[in-house]
Amino acid sequence: MDEVGQGRGGRLNANPEGRGRLFFASRRLTPGVNIGLRIGIAAMCLILTATIVYFERSCYRDGDEVGTLSLLDAFYYATVSLSTTGYGDITPICPSSRLVNILAITPLRFLFLIVLIGTTIEALTTSTREEFRSSRWRKHVQDHTIVIGFGVKGRSAAKTIHDAGTPANRIVVVASDRLAVEEATRNGYVGVVGDSRREEVLRDAAIDKASRIVIAVDEDDTSVLITLTARRLAPKATIVVSARESVNADILRQSGADAVIPTAESAGHLMGLSLISPVAGELMEDLLDSGRGLEVVERPITREELGRAPGALEARGEIVLAVIRSGEVHRFDQGAVTSLQQADRLVVIRHNTKQDQAIARDTNHTGA
Repeated sequence: MDEVGQGRGGRLNANPEGRGRLFFASRRLTPGVNIGLRIGIAAMCLILTATIVYFERSCYRDGDEVGTLSLLDAFYYATVSLSTTGYGDITPICPSSRLVNILAITPLRFLFLIVLIGTTIEALTTSTREEFRSSRWRKHVQDHTIVIGFGVKGRSAAKTIHDAGTPANRIVVVASDRLAVEEATRNGYVGVVGDSRREEVLRDAAIDKASRIVIAVDEDDTSVLITLTARRLAPKATIVVSARESVNADILRQSGADAVIPTAESAGHLMGLSLISPVAGELMEDLLDSGRGLEVVERPITREELGRAPGALEARGEIVLAVIRSGEVHRFDQGAVTSLQQADRLVVIRHNTKQDQAIARDTNHTGA
């Protein structure tokens, strides 16, 4: 299925105007729990009102009789009063009972009516709240990451970015499939439902303020269209695109992509490497999986590393692959960098510290 063009059943799961819609992570009640909660609130209002009336039954007239209300009469009055039916056969006659009707029963009536028409009010409230959250988010968001397409590639890219330290609420997922966006919001990401080939949808994701863009859709021709639009709307953003076939990589780069990942060829190379050299293949797989023992990261140098040789970091369990100095990349095999300078950045292989911390937490929890 094309992750951008079509949703389930061949229909585009976006509104007819072609605009995107923002979705945020939230806790949602199941229909059964929602209905049960509403019934419980209504029953509470009814019981509380009937109790108040019954304890003040001496101040109520039922026809020509005063102070003769039974518990059934109290529930009857509560029902017709809260539902605003008001037959008038039972009425309060004392100032105290009328004051209680004003101060206690009237608010309970409002609450009861809100529960009865809660679906409409909830829809209006939810719509207003979402519009407010969307407007506030667009106003304050800056330097966020956009992931276009939330299939296998998009999910993996978002997870890797999140594992690298980017907060989930600063990752925006754009997809045409509503179910995919709901999955993204359950993970804490911000979601936009819409056709990402449309400029309006990308603007809804605040693409002009984004610093990084990942395009992970299924078709290369769709990737080209999205890349062209994304580069025009976000000229300074770093754009990484997946390509099904490496022959389309040059076209994607010409369209504005900073990096192109040929997924089919990369998977094939890894499979071949695993057959020829199983250990090398296992190490590469380890590096590609952000949740396992090794990881490749780019980081600034520390104060203690200033003036030291890149090779000296091996004693600390890090292997330097490259040094980035003034925007130029110096690889480890070139030997051009003999000592680290201020403002240098390093690309290193190291142990996954988050995994070690998770293992330590699990060990401590088990020991406790």
